Amino acid sequence: MNHKNGFNPLSRTTAHRRAMSRNMVTSLFRFERITTTKSKALEVRKAAERIITRGKEDTVHNRRQVAKFVQDEKILNKLFTDIGPRMKDRNGGYTRILKIGFRQGDAADMVILELVDYKLDTEAEAKKAEKKAAKAEKAAAPAEKAGDKTEAAPKAKAKKEPAAKKTGGGSAAAEKKPAPKAKAPKAEKKPSDGKGEK
Repeated sequence: MNHKNGFNPLSRTTAHRRAMSRNMVTSLFRFERITTTKSKALEVRKAAERIITRGKEDTVHNRRQVAKFVQDEKILNKLFTDIGPRMKDRNGGYTRILKIGFRQGDAADMVILELVDYKLDTEAEAKKAEKKAAKAEKAAAPAEKAGDKTEAAPKAKAKKEPAAKKTGGGSAAAEKKPAPKAKAPKAEKKPSDGKGEK
C-alpha cells in the first residue's frame, strides 16, 4: 500500500536515486532544457524548484546549502548570478514539462523538462549561417583576383601526382613479380634432390 508515500522511488536504491537527481538537476541548470521520462521529470522538478528558490537570494548560507546538491562550481555560480535573478519576480513555477510522445523501446512517456523562460537559440544559428556565408565569399574573392593561370597550375600538378603514384605502384608490382620467379627454381631443385635420395 502506498498510503502517504510522498515521493516516487523510481525502482532505485536511495544512493542511486539521489545521485541521479543531482546529475539531472545539474544538467537542467547547465542546458536549461533536458529530455527525460515523465516520472523522473516530476521528481527532479521538486528538487530543482527548491534550489532555484534559494538561488534567488545570494547569501553564504544559501550557497552552502545548494552546494550540497549541485557540486559543479560553474553551475552553482550560474544559478546565483544568472538563473536566480531571472526568476526574482516569480513566486514558484520555475519549470515546465512538455510531453513529446512515447519512447520506442519501452513506450515510456517522454517529456521535456525546461526552465519557464528558456528560449531557443534560433538567432545564434542564424548568425552562424551568416558567418559561414561571409567566410565563403572572402575565400572566393582572392581566388578570382589571382586569375585563371594560378588555378590551372595547381590542377596540372594535381593531375601529375596521381600518375606518379600509379607508376610507383606499377614498379612495386614489377618488383614483386621477380620474387616468385626466384622461388620457382628452388622448387625445381627440390624434386631433383628428392630423386637423388631415392
